Amino acid sequence: MKRFKKVLPIVLVIVAVVVFLNYPKLNIISGYASKYLASSVFIAGHQPEMIQETDLSMPLIELATTTIDQENTSASANVYGLMTRKAIDRQGLGTVLVNSDYDDGEQYLQPNRNFIKINAPYPYGHEAPKDSLFTSIDYGQLQKAVQMPFANNAIQRTRTLLVLYKGHLLHEDYIEGFDKNTPVLGWSMTKSILATCFGVLSHQQKIAMDWPAPIAEWKDDDRKNITLNHLMRMQSGLEWNEDYSGISDVTKMLFLDSDMTKAQRGKKATAKPTEVWNYSSGTTNLLSGILRQQFRSHQEYLDFPYQALIDKIGGHSMLIEADLKGNYVGSSYAWASTRDWARFGQLYLDKGTWNGEQLFSSEWVDYVKTPTQLSNGVYGAHFWLNAEGKYPDVPKDLFSMNGFQGQYVFIIPSKDLVVVRTGLAETPEFDINGFLAALCKAIE
Repeated sequence: MKRFKKVLPIVLVIVAVVVFLNYPKLNIISGYASKYLASSVFIAGHQPEMIQETDLSMPLIELATTTIDQENTSASANVYGLMTRKAIDRQGLGTVLVNSDYDDGEQYLQPNRNFIKINAPYPYGHEAPKDSLFTSIDYGQLQKAVQMPFANNAIQRTRTLLVLYKGHLLHEDYIEGFDKNTPVLGWSMTKSILATCFGVLSHQQKIAMDWPAPIAEWKDDDRKNITLNHLMRMQSGLEWNEDYSGISDVTKMLFLDSDMTKAQRGKKATAKPTEVWNYSSGTTNLLSGILRQQFRSHQEYLDFPYQALIDKIGGHSMLIEADLKGNYVGSSYAWASTRDWARFGQLYLDKGTWNGEQLFSSEWVDYVKTPTQLSNGVYGAHFWLNAEGKYPDVPKDLFSMNGFQGQYVFIIPSKDLVVVRTGLAETPEFDINGFLAALCKAIE
């Protein structure tokens, strides 16, 4: 007992020091924990205990204490009783962190969805995939390759894996708690979905990427020269700090802002367009606001991604979450099953055509795959590239949708491959180059 009394003050001092040093971050920690938990439970259907033990077991975030209110579809979190944050579920819009701007009785619009099943085998429809054998595949090598992402999985932390070849389901695998219907948060893979909406509008001749960005606040300064193309390529020259380790532009936007389309809008220019390449989630949410400007009503904006794209390809599990002001959080918050993430890869592999309908042009595919100046060949237009051999043993025509903690949709045209991998670890823990090289080796 005496020893306990001696140790207790030391523990309290340590806790006090930790809280003091991280106090400004507590709002972000509580916000992340409550938002992620709410979405994982009410969108993906996970048990809160599992999410707390796995997904939220990360530096600083593990300090949060979380609770779920099933009746009111909300989640709360605090750190040692401080900085309590709450996230609520809004049907059709996902979950959102509430703040002083939130009116509990406020009505909100929901996107209209079309959940009619497509009568075709997966991935082009909702029927069972075709059983197919290909003479061009070394199936022994294939089995070796698809086992690699799950090897030593305490480190690689792969959760789901799916491989499409020539539009056929070649392989899929899931750890316990996940299956073909489980929605997975894509994080920054959402950026590629948001960009594709512009590809659809471009194909419909309703927008052009060389247009000046329609931002009224920019018309009287150098920012007036920023085009949609500059924004799509992350080369606007606007100030932005994409640092997730503390309080930064991106964490304030995602966990404090009611309207996430404004975070980048108010930033000053630190360089002329094309002079720098600076990855910015704020830029994507600015583009989401610009997308909203293209429609006469909020309802049309909410409907567009689903009616023109997502539900057209049968991606019925996908849900893009919105901020408190009803803007899609295009930077970070799309959920979809592994199969539905793969549909988007197949759509790009097929150059924008789906079941005979051209949703966006083949030129758009070429556009997103064109390397952006000063990105060292790793970035195109809201897609990641292998143009200069970032993955040295993988074909250089690879382009991909990438998200935090190793969410990937890899598209490899020269091998007719689409590969989806989701999990809780990215490189170097998950060996992208080794896995994809082994997989490509199985394809003649």
